[in-house]
Amino acid sequence: MARPNLKSFKKKALSKPSVKKQYDELTPAYQLRKKMVAIRQSAGLTQEEIAAILHTSKSNISRLESVNSAISPKLSTITDYAKAAGYNVKIDFIRRRNIT
Repeated sequence: MARPNLKSFKKKALSKPSVKKQYDELTPAYQLRKKMVAIRQSAGLTQEEIAAILHTSKSNISRLESVNSAISPKLSTITDYAKAAGYNVKIDFIRRRNIT
């Protein structure tokens, strides 16, 4: 029997309401961190270089960018990080379909 691929595994897992709810709650944090890595890389900066600009350590940047990190960065940290990479931050609110 073949192992399921990621796409079929994800589809099956997300068919469970409790898993879908948790996935939806974690998606913004994952997208934020993914975007932070992308802007740093597009600016041609390493974690060490952006850490030096922000007067912090590489390990702090690594933790900040990690999707597995238990910390939730403050808006000021995100803003400083974006500026160091040559970006501004834009926040948007999207109305939920089901308000529960």
